[in-house]
Amino acid sequence: MTRLAVCTKLKRGKAQWIGWAAIALTGGICGAIGLSSPNSWATEVDQIVLQAQAERIAVIRKVAPAVVAVCRQGGQGVGSGVLISPEGYALTNFHVVQPTGPILQAGLPDGVLYDAVVVGIDRVGDVALIKLLPKQEGKPFPYVPMGDSDKVRIGDWSLAMGNPFSLALDFTPTVTYGIVSGTNRYQPPEGRGLLEYTDCIQIETSINPGNSGGPLFNMQGELIGINGRGSFEKRGRVNSGVGYAISINQIKNFLGHLHAGLDVDHATLGAIVQTAGDDAPLSQMVIGQILEESDAYRRGLRPGDQLVSFAGRVITSTNQYKNILGIFPKEWRVPIVVRRNNERMEMLVRLMGSLPQSKEGGQVKQPESGKPPVPVPVPAKEPKSMPASPAAQFYKPKAGYANWYFNELERDKLLTAFRQHGDFAALAGNWTLQGTYQRGEQKGPFRCDLLVQGEEPLVKMVLNASYELAPLKTSDPALLREPIGSGGLMLALYHYQRLLTIGPKGFEGECSHAGHEPCYPFPLDGSVPASLAELRVDCAVLRTKHGATECKWYFNRKDNRLLAFEVYVTRDQDPCEVYCHDYKAVDGRWLPHRLEVRHGDRRYAVISIEQYQFHKDKP
Repeated sequence: MTRLAVCTKLKRGKAQWIGWAAIALTGGICGAIGLSSPNSWATEVDQIVLQAQAERIAVIRKVAPAVVAVCRQGGQGVGSGVLISPEGYALTNFHVVQPTGPILQAGLPDGVLYDAVVVGIDRVGDVALIKLLPKQEGKPFPYVPMGDSDKVRIGDWSLAMGNPFSLALDFTPTVTYGIVSGTNRYQPPEGRGLLEYTDCIQIETSINPGNSGGPLFNMQGELIGINGRGSFEKRGRVNSGVGYAISINQIKNFLGHLHAGLDVDHATLGAIVQTAGDDAPLSQMVIGQILEESDAYRRGLRPGDQLVSFAGRVITSTNQYKNILGIFPKEWRVPIVVRRNNERMEMLVRLMGSLPQSKEGGQVKQPESGKPPVPVPVPAKEPKSMPASPAAQFYKPKAGYANWYFNELERDKLLTAFRQHGDFAALAGNWTLQGTYQRGEQKGPFRCDLLVQGEEPLVKMVLNASYELAPLKTSDPALLREPIGSGGLMLALYHYQRLLTIGPKGFEGECSHAGHEPCYPFPLDGSVPASLAELRVDCAVLRTKHGATECKWYFNRKDNRLLAFEVYVTRDQDPCEVYCHDYKAVDGRWLPHRLEVRHGDRRYAVISIEQYQFHKDKP
């Protein structure tokens, strides 16, 4: 034995002796104070690790069947997605479907390549909804539940799954595991307002080109985000450990729009929010400038007002304000709280759109920045021609929509559900509504005659005074808004009768599904709620246009009853808002017997309807 070997052996022996002595000593101390020995610690740790590993593997096995490889026609992979319903609806990124066009294919871990179609797109938020077609009609797809991304905490474990670099030819997803590095992050647009990531989740969980559009899961197997952007080493395509996922709660706000085949837009307040000044606290945000044509201005918001909270969330920085604003669709109403001269005020504001009004319709458009935020693999050679896809029958181009086919589908589903409360098609003649009204301290009789006279309908109303309106012959906005102060109650009831009796065919300008929006019906007793958020009811929305008049119709998503409708004489002024209460059956059809009419921030009147009369035959 060499001298070096002997020395080494002696050192090892000494080290082993010291180690065993330390363990024995520690065991004795632990025994004396009633704790388990290090050997039992090791056993317990092993069991915990093994249990966590088993749970992680079980979650992966549970959700993996719903992970989608998004492909061009022909099977060339461009990104990832995830199924969220048994009908085959799946979420992905807008920048993933941009190169595929509206007709595409999608692979699942069962090894099957399915035909698919784009349903709706969100170019600003970088989200798209697609639908896979089953191989057997009626066969459900595997899908995952959506979680609550507001509950995600920094340090939580997360799973990312997808199809990076198109590695799996059988569409088996790649899985990565890591922690949530940050929440409520803001990533600016890639170009001209497109691909803006607001309130997103920052992850250390590795994502690479091809992961775009794929799911981010928590350890319960709930979908908490859609992976979309990553920071990459500039000389190659190596992930630097910083990725971003669009929060599932933001996507939920837009999901009704996406199902309705819309090319959606995000919200803006129509005002600049900035730090109060050099001497003010950094957390004090004030209104710098405001557009006079915005709803916020009409509600009373003014430069210098301190913005305290927006949609229920306290505002402490411009970055936080952008984060919160970006999670809402255009035209949503949200409560905001401001402080002016130490007086706290709450107002309900309709949000404006962030994109230019003119849109190119019917096509999935390329981001104007030229490149998506995460590059995707592109096949070296495209096939010259593709056979007709079965998915083509589910695509209808129309200006302003991602896919008009699904808008018609959702619109007709909503109206069919609404007609379960009564079919009024046989009552297309004259209507008479009689009852009473209360306007402040003023009370009196109410009567409205809706007269169908060929191409020249006529509305007559008694409400404190007598009014008469020919809705299609009158072009004077002041007359269309009568009775004075109502914003156009006669015009509103004319459109209401038309919706019930004629349906979509009665609106030659437009009758479309407008997604989901919150509605805020005020208490009929005139009481003031502690917070406007308490009034919120989630609704499905129809948008109609007849003549020059636009309307929005709000249907309670729980029972599909008409909760409210708004009639716009002109878009630059407040609509007439009518809220429907106290439904009762009339000849087997349910109708509201109390109507609250509001205009701007004020209640115009409460109308109690005691009798509906229907004249089936036209005069």
